[in-house]
Amino acid sequence: VPDMEGFGDGAWWVQDIAASLPARLLGKGEGHVLDLCAAPGGKTLQLASAGWTVTSVDNSQSRIKRLRENLYRTHLKAEVVNADLLEWAPAEPADAILIDAPCSATGIFRRHPDVLHRVRPSIIAETAALQARIFARAADWVKPGGTLVYATCSLEPSEGEAQLDAFLSARSDYSIVPVDQAELPAGITPTDTGTVRTLPGMLAEQGGCDGFFITRLKRA
Repeated sequence: VPDMEGFGDGAWWVQDIAASLPARLLGKGEGHVLDLCAAPGGKTLQLASAGWTVTSVDNSQSRIKRLRENLYRTHLKAEVVNADLLEWAPAEPADAILIDAPCSATGIFRRHPDVLHRVRPSIIAETAALQARIFARAADWVKPGGTLVYATCSLEPSEGEAQLDAFLSARSDYSIVPVDQAELPAGITPTDTGTVRTLPGMLAEQGGCDGFFITRLKRA
């Protein structure tokens, strides 16, 4: 990949089509966005190129290094913060937040089949508990009228649909902003509840895609 034309010049970056959807659902930049669990930075690059003022937060130093390298290569800008989301907080609320939550990563098994051999129910339970804490904490950082996108590259309902249900039960100030078909690539359709659920078998003629759960919410 690094030897392909345009890569070294920052003309493009590599990203699974499903992984590109969360940032796509925030549209063109209209203020300040927090990209949480951001590294290695594909969504940060999307948001910055769409005109957002981006603050990217991740707790992994090695992955943060890759994020900085990607920003440098693509000539895009973002504030980069190496911090634990359970301890860090922004100085002021943001217009939008994107959470690509840590998860079991069962949705990427088409590219990394070893995932299905190493993931155990206990791991899924642990990540689901962490997701819930991050989800609840980040929700307080969105301005009234702002948007929150929550996503995971997991096929597990406990890391996707169940997280959304529990969140909405606890937060009456948030509601789903249904995803419209026009916002998605051909071959991927919104669910009946207005969320997005991609599966590895989708877009087979294009090489497939990762499994993702994505929801877009608005704060009252």
